[in-house]
Amino acid sequence: MALNGALAGLVSITAEPLAGSAELSVFIGAVGGVLVVFSIIALDKIRIDDPVGAISVHGAAGIWGLLAVGISQGDFFGLLGPQLLGIAVIFAWTFGASLVVWYLLKLAMGIRISEEEEYEGADLSECGVEAYPEFAKMS
Repeated sequence: MALNGALAGLVSITAEPLAGSAELSVFIGAVGGVLVVFSIIALDKIRIDDPVGAISVHGAAGIWGLLAVGISQGDFFGLLGPQLLGIAVIFAWTFGASLVVWYLLKLAMGIRISEEEEYEGADLSECGVEAYPEFAKMS
């Protein structure tokens, strides 16, 4: 979570790296770092599988960073419309391109592991080791 918070902070401030002060960048990055924690928890609750938190780091923190451009430019409400349009275009492109790529992968080689491999864990079936043995269930 700490590393995801650091990454989310960096993602948040890179939407507009040339404007604003160091203090404003720290604020924007800190909000992104906190936001990523709540986003990861929310995605887990609605059962979206994101084991490394990439959607939260790049999606939630990225959206926050784009919205924060208006803060650094001193015209939040004036830039809100264009920033929301940008967010929608980025989402549509990413969703559409991903849908095509994953569909082609599904056709070419499949994208699911067997139910047995899923139950025992892909780390064990694909790599031959338990990824987090300290968290393994005791029998």
